[in-house]
Amino acid sequence: MKFRPLHDRVVIRRSEGDLISKGGIIIPDTAKEKPAQGEVVAAGPGLRDESGKLVPLDVKAGDLVLFGKWSGTEVKIDGEELLILREVDLLGIVETTAATGRQAA
Repeated sequence: MKFRPLHDRVVIRRSEGDLISKGGIIIPDTAKEKPAQGEVVAAGPGLRDESGKLVPLDVKAGDLVLFGKWSGTEVKIDGEELLILREVDLLGIVETTAATGRQAA
């Protein structure tokens, strides 16, 4: 990717939503709800505080994060649909356990 976000902005790749509902019904693309979970593809260096000192972001590339449903700006970079939003729009980082690679409960 040839894109570097500035300041406290983060580039997110949305996670793939479920293709089949819990009841076994196949959901067409037009009816699927966009997931509010994704992987951080790139993150800016951070914001400067009042004294000019750089405050780094809490997220880094590869983190799995949750964000608001209507947050950010959708863009297409290198043919891939991505989401750019500010770090304050992120709701949290999804922790995974090292042994299983699954989301922690």
